Amino acid sequence: MGGLAAVVFDLDGVLIESEQVWDAAREDLVRERGGRWDERATTDMMGMSSKEWSSYMHDRLGVPMTPAEINDDVVRRVAAAYEEHLPLLPHAVETVRDLGARWRLGVASSSNRLIIELVLERSGVHDCFAAVVSSEEVANGKPAPDVYLAVARQLDVDPTDCVAVEDSTNGIKSAVAAGMPTIAVPNREFRPDDDVLAAATVVVPSLAEVTPDLVASL
Repeated sequence: MGGLAAVVFDLDGVLIESEQVWDAAREDLVRERGGRWDERATTDMMGMSSKEWSSYMHDRLGVPMTPAEINDDVVRRVAAAYEEHLPLLPHAVETVRDLGARWRLGVASSSNRLIIELVLERSGVHDCFAAVVSSEEVANGKPAPDVYLAVARQLDVDPTDCVAVEDSTNGIKSAVAAGMPTIAVPNREFRPDDDVLAAATVVVPSLAEVTPDLVASL
């Protein structure tokens, strides 16, 4: 190990309170097209890549569109919602800027690249990130480690020299599986189980606690 070289952020639930936006977009599409919305669908799809959740909506929720069409429709709805209001979480911008002053930063997100880029541009932190990977660009979505490993490769650092910041069950599993020390900021709506949180290196109640001193201590 060469020492801490980078910090990798998840996007949804860490920097932006987005699960409700994605959930509404997906549920609206399912109901409009005569599918069968399942209350478990929200948690089932958390962390899935776009390829995975669009197939899930076709196969399990009965949306009579191709997965590619489903993906495009949902992304259009989410982008429109973000253009109207970007639900950044408290301390998101400050935390990115504070950590970016000391380490290289990456994003490892299950959101589509178009959505990631939109959020980073509108929040004014796009230039803080040296690597951005969407799970639609790797073989497997979270909880597989693929997206975190891809960010480490883009940054040209060992995964064990990166600290991950995550909020969800599948996200924490993904970062831990990639070998990254992981800071868990538990999702308020969908709090991970205690056994998942126990796998994280440290658990904090909010991004305000994800300080340079905390990261440097890991």
